[in-house]
Amino acid sequence: MFSLSSWLPALPGVAWGWALLDGLLQGLVGACAASVLCNLLKVHLYVQCANDPERQADKEALRAQRWLLDALHVPLLTAALAAAGSRVAALVALEFSLRAASALLSHGKGGPTSQLYLLCQYSLGCGIRCGLGFLLDGAPHATCNLLLAAGLAGLLAVGARRLAHHVCTLYELHSRARYCGVCIALLASGHSVPRLLQRALAVAFAVADPAAVALLNGDFLGPAEAARFWTPLTICYALLVVYMQGERWGGVGGQSAYQTVLVRMGSLFILLLTVGRWTDILGVLVSLVGEFWCLLRAGIMLDICRHQ
Repeated sequence: MFSLSSWLPALPGVAWGWALLDGLLQGLVGACAASVLCNLLKVHLYVQCANDPERQADKEALRAQRWLLDALHVPLLTAALAAAGSRVAALVALEFSLRAASALLSHGKGGPTSQLYLLCQYSLGCGIRCGLGFLLDGAPHATCNLLLAAGLAGLLAVGARRLAHHVCTLYELHSRARYCGVCIALLASGHSVPRLLQRALAVAFAVADPAAVALLNGDFLGPAEAARFWTPLTICYALLVVYMQGERWGGVGGQSAYQTVLVRMGSLFILLLTVGRWTDILGVLVSLVGEFWCLLRAGIMLDICRHQ
């Protein structure tokens, strides 16, 4: 019978055929989730700026169209998530969960800031990929299920992008004239968008974290090998959490955000040089590019959050 793998070069650690398609679809769903998160935060920030006469400059910055970044955001993020691999995606998802838990505890009753949501775009994509990979592992129609998930995620991403465009173009006119139900709803309850995102992210990572642990443990032959991997990883993550507390989440913006990503990915890179595989090391480098791309895409919103 025809086999796709027989026509392609045999590269260690690279799964061709249906496994490659599954990885791309998982990456697409994760990229769409990050796009929805980014666009909803853009809507929230624009409504805040439009309702504040002293923040008109921020409003105009959000309204400025960046067609190239918008058009390439999902395709490039899909490629990065697919190329990073499931093991690196699991490590990134776990690392963000620890940082997010630390940030929530440090903020107390005040809750997380919008910056935290902006900085978790790539980690959310990794978490979605881990969750899908774990839930559909061994399923007889996994590819069909991923196609349906990608279709639904694509519809949600297109809807969120259209909502952001509509709000940035017509919100002020519609909210004053009481003409559009969407704009009126945002005028009345737009402040609840961060709370909605917080609950959605909590559900996403509640599924992603056990899936990430299961995916990583599935590669170990016994407890001794698992201990050799988890012990330095736990120490590395603990040090990263301490570092992030010193950076103070509320003050991260601009160049500091890029420096934080370099520290995080550099630590993970050094760790995997000793306990990982060569594909994991390449995956960390790809993840570094993906993180930088998400920060570039959300640069204006990060600056607005920092000024706020």
